Amino acid sequence: MDKRFLVGPAAILVSGMLLTGCVSTKKFTALQSDYANLNGRLQLALSDLSASQSRVKGLEELLAQEKANNASLRKSLAALQATLDKSISQNSQGNVNISKLVDEINASNKYIQHLVNTKNKSDSLNIVLTNNLTRSLSREELKDVDVKVLKGVVYISLADNMLYKSGSYEISDRAGETLSKIAKIIQDYKDYDVLVEGNTDNVPITRPNIRNNWDLSSLRASSVVQALQNTYGIEPKRLTVGGRGEYNPMTDNSTENGKAKNRRTEIIITPKLDQFMELIEKAPTEQNSDPAKSNMLEQPAAG
Repeated sequence: MDKRFLVGPAAILVSGMLLTGCVSTKKFTALQSDYANLNGRLQLALSDLSASQSRVKGLEELLAQEKANNASLRKSLAALQATLDKSISQNSQGNVNISKLVDEINASNKYIQHLVNTKNKSDSLNIVLTNNLTRSLSREELKDVDVKVLKGVVYISLADNMLYKSGSYEISDRAGETLSKIAKIIQDYKDYDVLVEGNTDNVPITRPNIRNNWDLSSLRASSVVQALQNTYGIEPKRLTVGGRGEYNPMTDNSTENGKAKNRRTEIIITPKLDQFMELIEKAPTEQNSDPAKSNMLEQPAAG
């Protein structure tokens, strides 16, 4: 073998062999295989690192947006304080009235601060829950699955081409792995109610025994519910089927891309009021709401 064509670790390996004596072809081949295996694992790790960095960047942008909203609330608080200062300067007499005004404004300030703190906790809860719910989904699955948490309610939206066979309400083989992960999420929140809601585009259905898009959307939601019950063991008393036909579009149906977005099934996991308030109390504070640093959010306890 010509040494001019060896680079990197392979060159070092061969140089070592030349210094220490002849090495069998079998051992040399094994070393080459080990090197190729390690290099492949390195490339895979770099790919996973890049994906994680992209998700962290998205969460950081969301945090920045919410901090901007909080800044607006604080600006309103400062305006109220300025009103107080102006009132005091213009009313040097009437100490009783001024004292009452101060009390009222202080009460308003406390209420606004309470709203700011509650919003911070709620936003932090939503970010951490979204991160926890999506971390088990692959990059390919995330293309067809959209997970959002709004005010403690989990919304999982699945594209119809991932769930169903073309033009049908039967669950496809491809959907199995993703549904199993969503079932795990539902099991984690075992005290919550689950609504499965079907949606279609505005193209009329022409299949026998399906009268219209109301039927199609309801049948598709029913297929998902039955899979969750029969295949993944979700208690049926927690499940509700809903069909909204073409009447709850996410976007305009004038383009094929818009129609594809409207053809979806949404799984909505809803806590009761007392459970939501408990989640708010468990939410991390603004100082430790970075999901990359916080695994601290506990799943809701059973019973």
